[in-house]
Amino acid sequence: MTRILSAAIAVLMLCVGAALAQQEADSPIQALLQDHRALLEKSSRKTIQPAIDALRDSGLPEAQDVLEKWQAKELWQRKEDKLFFFGEKIDSKTYALADIATGEALGEFLKKELKQLKPNSGVRSMIGAALVQFQLMADDPAKRIEALDAIQRDPAPEHLTALQGAIENEPDPEIRARKERLIRLLTIPYSADEPARIAAIESFKGDLGVDARGALNPLLATTRKAAESLPEGVNIARALKPGSDELSEAEAYDLLVSSDLAPARISAEDKRAALQANIVEGRVGGVSLAQLDTEETREEAYRALAAAGTVPATATVDEIATALETHVFFDQYAEASPALTGAATTTLASINTSVGVNQVFDLTLDALSLASIYFLAAIGLAITFGVMGVINMAHGEFIMMGAYTGYVVQQVIPDYTISILVALPLAFAVTFAAGVAMERLVIRWLYNRPLETLLATFGISIALQQLAKNIFGTQARPLTSPAWLDGALVLNDVVSISYIRIAIFVLALIFLGVFLFIMKRTRLGLEVRAVTQNPRMAGSMGINPDRINMLTFGLGSGIAGIAGVAIGLYAKVTSELGSDYIVQSFMTVVVGGVGNIWGTLLGATMIGFLQKGIEWLNPSNTLAAQTYMIIFIIIFIQFRPRGIIALKGRAAGD
Repeated sequence: MTRILSAAIAVLMLCVGAALAQQEADSPIQALLQDHRALLEKSSRKTIQPAIDALRDSGLPEAQDVLEKWQAKELWQRKEDKLFFFGEKIDSKTYALADIATGEALGEFLKKELKQLKPNSGVRSMIGAALVQFQLMADDPAKRIEALDAIQRDPAPEHLTALQGAIENEPDPEIRARKERLIRLLTIPYSADEPARIAAIESFKGDLGVDARGALNPLLATTRKAAESLPEGVNIARALKPGSDELSEAEAYDLLVSSDLAPARISAEDKRAALQANIVEGRVGGVSLAQLDTEETREEAYRALAAAGTVPATATVDEIATALETHVFFDQYAEASPALTGAATTTLASINTSVGVNQVFDLTLDALSLASIYFLAAIGLAITFGVMGVINMAHGEFIMMGAYTGYVVQQVIPDYTISILVALPLAFAVTFAAGVAMERLVIRWLYNRPLETLLATFGISIALQQLAKNIFGTQARPLTSPAWLDGALVLNDVVSISYIRIAIFVLALIFLGVFLFIMKRTRLGLEVRAVTQNPRMAGSMGINPDRINMLTFGLGSGIAGIAGVAIGLYAKVTSELGSDYIVQSFMTVVVGGVGNIWGTLLGATMIGFLQKGIEWLNPSNTLAAQTYMIIFIIIFIQFRPRGIIALKGRAAGD
């Protein structure tokens, strides 16, 4: 009885297995794979495309899963019946199979009973291109964006149809805009409808995208050709004249030779060598050596040798001239349609105009950014030199001290945002104290003695640099900006500015406002202005000039320290940091007008724009830009010795 029951169960299992196998074989997706089984088994890049196209265009809901599993090397074939399944590894010898139509588990099978489909990288890339159509209509927006990125990296003619079919039901406005742009970009090279291509080309007028220029430039690609007359029915870009800047006579004749329209010519060196090799009894080609002192006789001797078959024939000067006169030279567009190339030319001209305008705007932003850096570096000097008349050659070292203060704070406080917020007031306090100490110990004994002040502060500058090297070493120290200052504000493909530069620009405006408030709205500012204009009269009114000088010098030094923190966020923090800005700081103050903060602002702006303009004209040599800038400023001072805004009245008496 047991044997009978076991046999019945075995028969039942065989029947069920046969029924499942028949069901698997009858599914449309399995039938499609069986139709292309030979191609799938071979899996060659040269022959696999029909199988991939059949899956992509089948409209079967399972096609995407099959393509994805195939690309991931998870598609298997059972050797017994040649059917295809999804496979998942259980162990080194066992795999679990699932039906490709339903995903239903079919049990475990030995690896030796199966064959894995292993597409190579080329086939996988072809499968990826086919999957784009499914990904463009995926429910997950990330997958749709990934598909658009893939199309943009490697566009193909079939992508145009896929995009056109995937845009109607696109719910996301940004993704829809990207799809519409890609459709226009792909219409230009791949559409068969010429009016549609022209409309797509014209839609990019004034566009700043690099992708638009990338789509239009191939339409204007040309090939240089020569012919006996201008051919009809071809799209000629321009006719060329031999001997012009666009086409030299030598290049024109080489073009004739390469086009089999003229005989090759021998170089002067090869001709001379041939003549020397064929000297026989003092003669070459029937011409005596004494007569080979002109080009004409050498040509005659070489032609005689060529006629005898001794040397290869070459074109003579007259033949070259005749050939150039009797042939035409032109650049021919690769695109056959004049309407398309005309539209592309007009659109590219519009794009180039827009690019030029935006480049000027970008250059203006760069100049303003540089001007804000110079202003921030010079505003402290505008106080010590412009207001007090002290030539402080150690001003750059106060900038350096501020930068190192920021570095030390970041070693203690790892949070970059908090550390910068702490470093700014701390740098002011440190450099303010250093400035007060310097004024009390050195500067106050040297008022009205500018040469001695210059030498003393120069010595202090060298001492502070050496002290920084002894403490921090000669290697650059990092002053890291907060994460929210990383990156840049990108307005378009041409115009961008880093967030650090924006922050420095804002900081410069803040300090301009703070300085104006102190000088115009506080008692300290009133006393500073009084001491600046007439120290004796101010002293008679109860103002202590020594105290005011000390506080003013400390204020200028403290502002330099804050500038050091800002500059250190993008520049290398070394002991020579201040040396890079001391010259520009003095130029800013002198050009703007000594003793006037608005003049300092205008001076920084002029120097920033001047330097960026010269760098734009000569981008390969920034050192030359600084040299030209200094020369210009020297000339400028000859005509405006008191600067852009000169002090008036008794304040200008000195």
